[in-house]
Amino acid sequence: MDSVASISNRKAYHDYHISEKIECGIELMGQEVKSLREGKASLAESFARIDNGEVFLYNTHIAQYEKTGAFRTESLRVRKLLLHKNEINKLAGAVSQKGFTLIPLKIYFNSRGIAKVELGVAKGKNVYDKRETIKKREVDLEIKRVMRGRQK
Repeated sequence: MDSVASISNRKAYHDYHISEKIECGIELMGQEVKSLREGKASLAESFARIDNGEVFLYNTHIAQYEKTGAFRTESLRVRKLLLHKNEINKLAGAVSQKGFTLIPLKIYFNSRGIAKVELGVAKGKNVYDKRETIKKREVDLEIKRVMRGRQK
């Protein structure tokens, strides 16, 4: 099987505190799977919501597959996520707390070639939290530079 790049949501870790992660399946059309295999998708601005006991993924852009004939799907359509009832109930309990939401962290293909979505239960960061994260990253980089200098 060829190496397939996973599509990740880079801004999720910058904008949110991720408290829990869960893997789930996604309901796709054939041409969407082909586009995903080519890495032509974006998770920016996407989110998941629980409606009537089912989980749906909104604002996920999967580009049109070029070689598709007359049958085309909308690139920003709402897609159903596949989870067991107990997993949905657990997520519903987590999201019912104030400020928590479901954010897709990445879309990838598992070892069997099935498309999976990694969902994160997230709470939005404030501006000062984002600044602290950046400061911590810079301090860690500086420590690594100093340690590398000593090893030589």
